[in-house]
Amino acid sequence: MADEVQQGSFEDSDKGLKRSLSLTQLLLLGVSAQIGSGWLFGVLAAAGVAGPAAILSWIIASILVFLIALTYLELGSMLPRSGAIVRYTYLTHGSLSGWIIGWAYWLSVVSIPPIEAEAVLTYLGGRFPEAHFLTTKAGVDVLSWPVGILSGVVLMLVFFVLNFFGAKFLAESNRWVTIWKIALPTITFIFLFFILNGSNFHAYGGFAPEGAPPIFHAIATTGIIFSLLGFRQALDYGGESKNPQRDVPWATFGSIAIPAVIYTLLQVAFIGAINWADMGLKPGQWDKLVNGGWADGPLFHALDSANIAALAALGTFLLIDAAVSPLATGWVYLGTGARTGYGLGVARNIPPIFQSNNRFGIPWLALVVSAVVGCVFFVPAPSWYQLVGFISSAAVLTYIMGGVSLPVLRRTASVLPRPFRLRGANFWSVISFLAAVLILYWGGFSTLANVFTATFIGLPIFTAYYAWRRGWMSPIWSAIVSIVFFVLWVWVAYAGGWVLTSNGGQRPGGWSFIVYDIVFCALVIAYCVAIWLLSSAQARRHVTANWWLIWLLLASFQIAYLGDYGPLKDPVLIFPWGIVAEVVVGIIAYVWGVRTGFATEEIKDIVAGYERGLEAAKADGD
Repeated sequence: MADEVQQGSFEDSDKGLKRSLSLTQLLLLGVSAQIGSGWLFGVLAAAGVAGPAAILSWIIASILVFLIALTYLELGSMLPRSGAIVRYTYLTHGSLSGWIIGWAYWLSVVSIPPIEAEAVLTYLGGRFPEAHFLTTKAGVDVLSWPVGILSGVVLMLVFFVLNFFGAKFLAESNRWVTIWKIALPTITFIFLFFILNGSNFHAYGGFAPEGAPPIFHAIATTGIIFSLLGFRQALDYGGESKNPQRDVPWATFGSIAIPAVIYTLLQVAFIGAINWADMGLKPGQWDKLVNGGWADGPLFHALDSANIAALAALGTFLLIDAAVSPLATGWVYLGTGARTGYGLGVARNIPPIFQSNNRFGIPWLALVVSAVVGCVFFVPAPSWYQLVGFISSAAVLTYIMGGVSLPVLRRTASVLPRPFRLRGANFWSVISFLAAVLILYWGGFSTLANVFTATFIGLPIFTAYYAWRRGWMSPIWSAIVSIVFFVLWVWVAYAGGWVLTSNGGQRPGGWSFIVYDIVFCALVIAYCVAIWLLSSAQARRHVTANWWLIWLLLASFQIAYLGDYGPLKDPVLIFPWGIVAEVVVGIIAYVWGVRTGFATEEIKDIVAGYERGLEAAKADGD
């Protein structure tokens, strides 16, 4: 009893979750979440941006993800909770920061099941065009209406059913699928080595045909970071683990290492297997790969083009896996979306009914909402290549919290046991934080415009529900602030012309960046100031603890515009100065964030629960 972190009254609803997952099941959930559509499409998308140097992109990304995960190893073993990632922010920086991060995280996870459904239909639609799953827009295959999109909705229903019957059912059904998902990519890159063309690595513009900047841009925008962030499954399912203090750190580490090795070798094999003539491209047209003849099924076409019987047979299994791998990842992430909604309910940012569990121990309403909202993503982004950058950056935005939260919890919850204690935490916390910040910057201005717009549009929900329910603001003022901000925010997004553009640029007639940036920043700052002015002293502390996050996002937005990954033909912050500027912004944000973190009521409640457990254990011993 003394070694276990007890739940306080704040987290009583967690007792309804069933602790049924073993170390192996947690590990396989993490691996399954990462070997999905990324291995089917990511290798082509990455090569299309960085050329052969995409191999370095995978290696660098794997190292960065491991650095990000370091802080979560201690957090996950100390406070294993379902929906953990969204809950840590509330414990260290209060409700406003918690809502911003939680909302962004929820958006990222609920958009993953539809992208996995898109992957299934894209692969099958390319092989069987008579199914009419796909149509072509601007040279890119997208889901057709109504056949393609409605088929995606049906797959989402399948994900829902698999999750509804409990975490143990999900984990057991996932076990054998994950073994298949590990085996087939491994066999694929081994077979591709037999048709490897060494000239693809150096003859067409060199190993890095566009220089160094695309190596980093590929990490954030082509599915690389998207494919490697599944380590969070062990954290999000931590509240349902049999032995979370031991199993969560090990499952987290393993779910990074296994996919990293597989993906890197697969990228090497794919580049060597590229057949330019079969793609309908001239040798060295790396930037045209997404529009080439292999875009709807890169690895299948690579095997098929070799005209070797054994490889053709493997191609058949690859088509089967085109359904199996994304489907398995999709159903795992829909469960993650449900647990994220559950975590937001525990934090009281959304109605408590989202904590309600069915008889299988699943937060059923959060699951329903995640499935329905996931289906919405089919409409604005009906292509895997269009959606992957948004998901990656939205997810990475939330991972900045590990580096900031760990030193704050070392200060405010020092009594809690830490089965895994990170040595040199002060150093590694900074590194972890900066790793996430840099990946966010590498996503590029267009992606960040969409991610930040979607993130901040959730602010009116915070004031409309949480602020007045908690007594921060009067109902009238909370309604006024929410409505005014929402209307103005939608207007800025539309009139600015930088959001939801088909080519990643700006729509004709939009505002200049200077005007757009001033109004964008002014609105966000005005919202936070309004809460501070209209709220109680208790609420003001939450707003004060949020300014570092606002600084980081708004400053990063401007650096992204001026850097190599922005729309300027002649960037102001050329490589590596954009990275240097982002690091400076990140260091300021880190120091600011650590200093303004405080002992929230929630972490006090958890500490009190642990101390009561110690007293009870001592009394039993006596």
